[in-house]
Amino acid sequence: MKENKKIAVVIPCYKVSRHITEVLVAVPEWIDHIIVVDDACPEGSGNMVKGLCLDKVSVICHQNNKGVGGAVLSGFRKAIEFRCDIVVKLDGDGQMCPGHIGKLIQPLLDNAADYTKGNRFHDFKALKCMPKIRLFGNSVLSFIIKAASGYWNIMDPTNGFLAISSKTLQDLNLDKIGKGYFFETDMLIHLNLVDKVVQDIPISAIYNDEISSLCIRNVVLTFPFRMMKGLIKRLLFKYYIYNFNMASIYLLVGLPLLLFGFVLGSYKWRIGAMENMENSAGTIMLAALPILLGMQFLLQAISIDIANVPKRSPSQS
Repeated sequence: MKENKKIAVVIPCYKVSRHITEVLVAVPEWIDHIIVVDDACPEGSGNMVKGLCLDKVSVICHQNNKGVGGAVLSGFRKAIEFRCDIVVKLDGDGQMCPGHIGKLIQPLLDNAADYTKGNRFHDFKALKCMPKIRLFGNSVLSFIIKAASGYWNIMDPTNGFLAISSKTLQDLNLDKIGKGYFFETDMLIHLNLVDKVVQDIPISAIYNDEISSLCIRNVVLTFPFRMMKGLIKRLLFKYYIYNFNMASIYLLVGLPLLLFGFVLGSYKWRIGAMENMENSAGTIMLAALPILLGMQFLLQAISIDIANVPKRSPSQS
């Protein structure tokens, strides 16, 4: 299975004391290191794991809560210290089946990808078990993350069951990656900037009685800004600093046209409504034409962006 590769599993822990033991026991025997990160867990998950005295298990304890991303990044750094070739992130709440780790790391062993993520949307039977509001939210968020990250080929970008090669980790600036629940998205954005190949792996999720520590209010307030910031950063580097192509031109022309059309159209509509007068056909076209052209240019830019998803060439496989 491992092909002489050293594999580590990182498990961030926060309020998972009811599940962590069964998760640890279910980790395959051929895993070399299991790194448990107690992210200032109020239930003392780290001390609980230490008390189990399990082989291959190392425990990192944070004095202050750093968020799921901060916990995973601590585990990544420890795996690099252990000179592991591949690192898998596995949640401690029992939603991810450790038996799927082999499937998750296979593309990395085959050099077909640099980073793999689980895809819950492939299994329709498992989707029926997913809460409907969570399914809808994930679907909407997934589309937005695709646009921000540039990985249009990934169907479940919010999935936290992932694997990454140590070489890829060393090519990333881990200090710049988001520490909270924006971690998975920020990882994808940074991976795209260094042209790493990301692959979906069909894996079903398990939904039981786990307690989510996700604060919806914080997500709603912070995600839009972070997503827009990540999108702008990716487009700036990919299409104006590292490269310049037709997508760069389409964006430069399309965005101002679209903005001009909307601003002019809104202004003329407001004036017309206040003065109870109709705008002329010429005025309407002056606003509509830039909007139509701007949308066409942006669609062309998106088409090029989709075609530019990092891929592995046959000679690299």
